[in-house]
Amino acid sequence: MRQRLFEPIPSSEITPESVYLDRRTVLRGLGAGLVTSLVGCDGKAEARAEVMPSATMPAAIPNLKTWPGSSQETKTSYRDVTGYNNFYEFGTAKGDPALRSGRFKPKPWTVEVSGEAEVTGRFDLDDLLKGITLEERIYRLRCVEAWSMVVPWNGFPLATLLNRFKPTSKAKYVRFETIQRPAEMPGQRSAIMDWPYQEGLRIDEAMHPLTLLAVGVYGRWLPNQNGAPLRLVVPWKYGFKSIKSIVRIRFTESQPHTSWSDMAPDEYGFYANVNPAVDHPRWSQASERRIAEGVSVFKSRIETRPFNGYAEQVASMYAGLDPKTLY
Repeated sequence: MRQRLFEPIPSSEITPESVYLDRRTVLRGLGAGLVTSLVGCDGKAEARAEVMPSATMPAAIPNLKTWPGSSQETKTSYRDVTGYNNFYEFGTAKGDPALRSGRFKPKPWTVEVSGEAEVTGRFDLDDLLKGITLEERIYRLRCVEAWSMVVPWNGFPLATLLNRFKPTSKAKYVRFETIQRPAEMPGQRSAIMDWPYQEGLRIDEAMHPLTLLAVGVYGRWLPNQNGAPLRLVVPWKYGFKSIKSIVRIRFTESQPHTSWSDMAPDEYGFYANVNPAVDHPRWSQASERRIAEGVSVFKSRIETRPFNGYAEQVASMYAGLDPKTLY
């Protein structure tokens, strides 16, 4: 049976660390101890085999273009961007993805495209990237857990890829799915979620010029812990919408199921637009803590902006909808 990740706690007690506790307090574990709590049998031996830090810095991306709309805020350090992550496929602690993703193989990689489109099939990622100009876009990243970063992503507009598949008039939504490889992604052997991870966007959200498919960060190809080799970045939404290690894309007529909305519909909605006026049921979303050098160190709290500061570009897509439904 799938377990509930979070247990209700008083909002006054919530800190950026405590919100990750599940009923077995797996997030109090680190390294081998966490692996043991997640995978069970012969945990110590298995932990030694799986703790394989992905420490090798990926190669630089050539010929990156500069995007004029980038945030001018101070960028979060490469160390923090690659060392403080939510990627439950590798574990639930922030350091797990970097620590436990060394066995993951992002090459070769194919993407399966299906649904309401004229062009469907399975495509090699290298072929999909041919002829595409990659840009550096510095976006704000706001996690639903009320922490944030400023990240120099490297990629291209999702619309550039989706238009190649010629979606039909029936394509109202786009569904994404993360690869499922429990042998390489030890978190997938836990019951913390129903795997594989799924996310979705409305077609107009997917086609918006800000919606990015990222293949790199800080001018280098994506490391495993950040969603190699292909991830979504939707800067006006909470970070869990930016699905990692994408292996399937499906055009659908009806709103697709998404992992967090299915698991906790009272806490995580389909839209998940950053909205400081609508609190999470267990903590305020009015402010956030910006990750600073030192991975677990935070600067002073700053005010959260509607749509994460991108309201001018995206708010018109939601005209007439109750703002509370957008979370």
